[in-house]
Amino acid sequence: MTKDSKYDFDAEAHREQLIPLLKVILHAPGRLSSREHQQLMRRHPRPAGEGFYSLANLVDAWRVFAGQDGLPAFDQALLYKLRRKPVRTLSGVTPLTVLTKPFPCPGTCIFCPNDVRMPKSYLADEPGAQRAEKNAFDPYLQTVTRLQTYHNLGHSTDKIEIIILGGTWSFYPETYQIWFIKRILDALHDFGHGVDRRANVQDSLREKSMFAGEPISNVTLHGAQMTASYNQTVQEIYAAEMLRSRGLASEIAAGMRARSLVDEYATWEELEAAQRENETAACRAVGLVIETRPDHISEDEVIRVRRLGCTKVQIGFQSLNDRVLALNKRGHDVAATRRAVQLLRKAGFKIHAHWMPNLHGSSPADDLADFELLFGDPDFRPDELKIYPCSLIESAELMQQYQAGEWRPYQHEELLELLVACFKRTPEYCRLTRVIRDIPGTDIVAGNKVTNFRQLVERELARRGGGSVDIRAREIGVKAVDERELQLDCLRYRTSVGEELFLQYITAERDIAGFLRLSLPDDAEAPLIDELRGAAMIREVHVYGLALGIGAAQPGRAQHVGLGRRLIDKAAALAAARGYGRLAVISSIGTRAYYRKRGFVDGELYQIRYLRD
Repeated sequence: MTKDSKYDFDAEAHREQLIPLLKVILHAPGRLSSREHQQLMRRHPRPAGEGFYSLANLVDAWRVFAGQDGLPAFDQALLYKLRRKPVRTLSGVTPLTVLTKPFPCPGTCIFCPNDVRMPKSYLADEPGAQRAEKNAFDPYLQTVTRLQTYHNLGHSTDKIEIIILGGTWSFYPETYQIWFIKRILDALHDFGHGVDRRANVQDSLREKSMFAGEPISNVTLHGAQMTASYNQTVQEIYAAEMLRSRGLASEIAAGMRARSLVDEYATWEELEAAQRENETAACRAVGLVIETRPDHISEDEVIRVRRLGCTKVQIGFQSLNDRVLALNKRGHDVAATRRAVQLLRKAGFKIHAHWMPNLHGSSPADDLADFELLFGDPDFRPDELKIYPCSLIESAELMQQYQAGEWRPYQHEELLELLVACFKRTPEYCRLTRVIRDIPGTDIVAGNKVTNFRQLVERELARRGGGSVDIRAREIGVKAVDERELQLDCLRYRTSVGEELFLQYITAERDIAGFLRLSLPDDAEAPLIDELRGAAMIREVHVYGLALGIGAAQPGRAQHVGLGRRLIDKAAALAAARGYGRLAVISSIGTRAYYRKRGFVDGELYQIRYLRD
């Protein structure tokens, strides 16, 4: 693997200090608490007053000293004891978030921040946004830097879920989208081969007068006095770059000039070649997520996004009340959300909804009714959900309604009571991915600033004798699991396209070790995409537990013990019994080889398993 200069560390020179330190951590019966870890660091400092060993130092040292002087051999399970944020890879894959560049947005939502240094709705103080700006929003730099950090902290980098955030993905130029994803895949491939081309990319950025690590703009918008919109300001700031990019794309396409590493242009053929390489790469994209708006989902867009390799769509519902959507200048109605979800379901995408209580014109009672509709109406019923209570940001137009006394943030107890009710109404097939947006308190003018609100809700549920049953609350995590004690459970519910089966392997306590989402369309003979004709659809297969390397298995861990294969075989049997002749799967780029071993053959956009001779 590559070595980041930030983490260059001669472990051998510190053997005397590190060996006893690692023994205490690795031979402890459980994972040390933060306090215990800090106390241990103080007892074993670096020599000559150089401070304390970082967690990256510890991971690097164990890689060097594994199996020596009484230390155990290096393995993923014990590595959990060293990791800084082990929860990041307890869902079975390693999430990697990258942000697109600042760009005009089709929305005019009054609650949305207007930070022109960022893509629409994001703030420069958010952790992911800081990483993106530091890397000049370049996809290659963002990806390699994040992979390097994961590696240095002991996380697996074999199975990567790529999460692309930033404004409305569908509004960016197609050539930019193709280039952006291709460069992410290039970064995965280089990292897997131990190659680091970041210096070359930095040189190309300097040639374009874009210096990674420097703020792109110091212009600030104020929501109380919107003299110019986000779009107007972004276009003024980046006008020259936008014109240059369009001109370069035309020249490159016409063969008039060569490309640099940062010219935002790539062809479909180049992307497809990168996708094929990633099928067997050391670092594979096992999921690709984009975010967009309901009014930008069409039949053509669904097919195009699928061609890019996307498997999940984050989509801003925000509200299911037309009056509230209009008051907040959302720019679309609930009917657009219904249509978008139906089109995405027909194509097999996972639906990851965003929902915002406390919007202008709403109330706790209205929000609860909205949430009940979210799961009570077959037209919605998302697979995953982010709950983002509205917070007031100084650059948002909502400042005007706040100053006029037309909007107020919910009090702590109001919000707590609302979210407790929402948690109780979330079904087992949905994963509450996030409950409070990761906005620094210093950016919030008014509204909730408590970042661990999920814990407060779960604590209150427990006090009342209940608990959440959503997927995240039930994930097996690092618990030991005996596959013989798991039982297969099936939840059935209706959607706008047919019947959905949620197959899950669970413990007696209903902790979840793995699941499969199976769609049984009512009209399989009239599909959105012709290759899906007559097919049932696997929309997702996911096995939980500590993320292990491709093909690896460990006793007591849910991953790589055959749960995925059994879930697929069960889905095939259920689909065949219902009369479907084929079973399709919306496979990600890096899982195509896995599905081929399970009897699936490649189609144009999907993989198909035939259920009849």
